[in-house]
Amino acid sequence: MAKSDHVYTCQACGAIWAKWAGKCEACGEWNTLVEEAARAVVPGAFAAPVAGAKRGKGVEFVDLAGVADPPPRIATGISEFDRVCGGGLVPASAILIGGDPGVGKSTLLLQAAASLARGGASVAYVTGEEAEAQVQERARRLKAADANVSLAAETDLRKILDGLKALKPDVVIVDSIQTLYADGVEAAPGTVAQVRACAHELVRFAKKSGAVVILVGHVTKDGQIAGPRVVEHLVDAVIYFEGERGLPFRILRAVKNRFGPTDEIGVFEMVEQGLVETPNPSALFLGDAGERPSGAAVFAGVEGSRPVLVEIQALAAPTAYGTPRRAVVGWDSARLAMILAVLETRCGLSFSGRDVYLSVAGGLRITEPAADLAVAAALVSALADKALPKHCVVFGEVALSGEVRPAGRSDLRLKEAAKLGFTNAFAPPQKKNSASGGVKLKQIGHIADLAAAIGIEPE
Repeated sequence: MAKSDHVYTCQACGAIWAKWAGKCEACGEWNTLVEEAARAVVPGAFAAPVAGAKRGKGVEFVDLAGVADPPPRIATGISEFDRVCGGGLVPASAILIGGDPGVGKSTLLLQAAASLARGGASVAYVTGEEAEAQVQERARRLKAADANVSLAAETDLRKILDGLKALKPDVVIVDSIQTLYADGVEAAPGTVAQVRACAHELVRFAKKSGAVVILVGHVTKDGQIAGPRVVEHLVDAVIYFEGERGLPFRILRAVKNRFGPTDEIGVFEMVEQGLVETPNPSALFLGDAGERPSGAAVFAGVEGSRPVLVEIQALAAPTAYGTPRRAVVGWDSARLAMILAVLETRCGLSFSGRDVYLSVAGGLRITEPAADLAVAAALVSALADKALPKHCVVFGEVALSGEVRPAGRSDLRLKEAAKLGFTNAFAPPQKKNSASGGVKLKQIGHIADLAAAIGIEPE
């Protein structure tokens, strides 16, 4: 029986199957298998040596203790973008930027391209989603039309690479990787095979030419970058551009960076003239620094190397249905259920007859465990209808036993709170040599101590 020259590739995870099926057994997604031409050599397998082929020189190894100079950096002129990249762009590197539609990815990169060009760098901007006139119109709105940026609207990878080899730019921006196609791959643009092949060729171009290649990636409904995960492994940095619709704040967050720290963030504000940097995000997220109502707690967090103060709001309303509702914005819903269980079990506070709503103000999403105590404080304050002390910040991790565990980098959190005028803090027990920055500490060793500090006696 002749071997089939076609395979079926899952568009969700990239798994390859010999025949079609309704469900991909690798990731569990339905109706994601698409027919593609089979390759002569399976990726990752060793090809048989060709008879008479000339043997090359073997791999040369070096000592692990060798000393290498730090990679040079190209400053974009946008300090928040440089911070997330680890201090600037590294030559011969590839960066993947993803985000929801309309969040401002193209705006950010066009502003960065213009800033780089004004600084003397040669920049090429390749768009596969818009016409050249549309990009030029955006550049005029952003007051970036005077920058010497080479613009092209093309989706054929072969033509793009030929043009880049002739231009020899320092920085290349491709918007987006899902719109490109390689003529040697029998698949539609945006499929796993095309995205994988185009990303591989562009990364190879970056390594050989020494140029910085910035790829824009679409995201799925779950917020993950669409296409095979191998693209995220190929590039040197993966950055997400986050933002809530209706809010002007935008968060640039690094989740992978071979030349800098991960989980670093940059904060921007979207205005009519484009994206504006926010060097002090705490003041932006907190808003009015006056007296806060019941159910509001200020969390002193750390994002990457930057302290960020943000308000957490909670509401506990009597439920009108048999099953109370739990709604969360900006935090983990499973962690909220854990905090509610600890409050009910260790403090005797009942939320079973109340709908609980929790929101992180400003559109920021918090993943740090140190926010547990701030969430608990907001919930207890909302339940008792009693406001927290004035000018008070809260941080600490809550265990299932009710104990409050120390949070890392407490000094940095307290110094940021003191800088913004906060004078009190609910925090885990600190070391004697810990600097408080002039903030009066109320040490919370157990969740019951928090309820007592707010004015509720545990049952």
